[in-house]
Amino acid sequence: MSSEPAAAAAETDTVIEVRQAGKCYQIYERPQDRLKQMLWRGRRRYHREFWALQNVSFAVRRGETLGVIGRNGSGKSTLLKLLCGTLAPTTGALSVKGRVAALLELGTGFNPEFTGRENVYLNAAILGLDDAEIERYLPEILAFADIGEFIDQPVKTYSSGMAVRLAFAVAAHVRADVLIIDEALAVGDVFFVQKCMRFLRKFQEEGTLFFVSHDTAAVINLCDRVLWLDRGQLREEGSAKDVCEHYLATLFPTQSAGLEVAQRSDQPPPVAKQRPTDPVDQRLAFLNHTQFRNDLELFAFRQEVGAYGTGAVRIIDARFEDPQGGVLQWVVGGEIVTLIIRARALLDLDSPIIGFLVKDRLGQHLFGDNTYLSYSADPRPAVAGEDLIARFTFRMPVLPVGDYAVDIAAASGVQQDHVTHCWYNDMLVFKSHASSVRQGYGLVGIPMLEIELTAVSP
Repeated sequence: MSSEPAAAAAETDTVIEVRQAGKCYQIYERPQDRLKQMLWRGRRRYHREFWALQNVSFAVRRGETLGVIGRNGSGKSTLLKLLCGTLAPTTGALSVKGRVAALLELGTGFNPEFTGRENVYLNAAILGLDDAEIERYLPEILAFADIGEFIDQPVKTYSSGMAVRLAFAVAAHVRADVLIIDEALAVGDVFFVQKCMRFLRKFQEEGTLFFVSHDTAAVINLCDRVLWLDRGQLREEGSAKDVCEHYLATLFPTQSAGLEVAQRSDQPPPVAKQRPTDPVDQRLAFLNHTQFRNDLELFAFRQEVGAYGTGAVRIIDARFEDPQGGVLQWVVGGEIVTLIIRARALLDLDSPIIGFLVKDRLGQHLFGDNTYLSYSADPRPAVAGEDLIARFTFRMPVLPVGDYAVDIAAASGVQQDHVTHCWYNDMLVFKSHASSVRQGYGLVGIPMLEIELTAVSP
């Protein structure tokens, strides 16, 4: 008897259920074959069948994030269109509970002749909002999209980035139960992508997210489970980490050895060179003159960004400096830099803490620190009107190509029990333009103190 309520609860908790779904298209070699097929229906076939999707079954629970991966042509977009109701399955059945918002191909659902504002009304109405709800959410939608006066221009004049901004803004504010995203984060600047990631992480707390991407790092970071589609069929379903690893293994098949052993030299091994006194700087001197150099472009401090907290502290400046005190606009991964943060106390503070956090394009926390441990035994109080200056000196990691952002915050108290006075998202941003081939196996590369390779006889 006890299993029946559990089964009923699980069924109620399921928001997406797909049972043996398939989608078949009829491919005609010549236009006139379509007319012949209509005239000779059932008696002769003038087409061939192409199954974009076949025998796919899965279920998604409320609050779960499901990823979908696969090569181009594997059936991902077809599956999304079935879930959105823009396509009907040829075989099988599927059901989706609640309001669904989707971001598919760029511009899907937009009338290019309508203005951005008119498309907001149109799309919000299609997604189930009445006029009163649209008027209530419109200021939030426009603020999120942040495309300024272009909101009253025809969408056909928009760039791809502006179109996805508007589409994401609508989808984010229709209070959907299920959100379907297909590569929408591939377009947009670093500030907008970070804004989207903050929204998605908040949406994951209650909503159901269906996320499709070729970026397996993003899938692993966001998703609980993953579906791997291959040639229209479900090849594997399981944890995000395991399925993505299996998928990547098929993209880089193991090459057969096929190498002949070279003849060994009778010459004695070379004498080891004397180790440099500063191995990191020695390696940097080499890397800086090769194609392996990791160039990071640093952008100016952004004081106008929004913040949350008590408001007792305001960050008024932040910058990177070199060891001589010069303000940096470029830095090479592995070099020593100092992050200087100037904060103004608006109230008296007994034990202030200043900290920073570096994030990648997906909002993943890469590294950061704060002043608490250094001054836990000897706090540095500040009175209202005084400035606090925090300095963090470190070797900049080697970073993969992409955009990065720095959050800066101020608090008071202790590490485990403190009051946040301000937290600014994306106050500093920087871009990695080139990256060492060798470090491409992780989120960051750590400059090695020493690397050694020796060949020895067995």
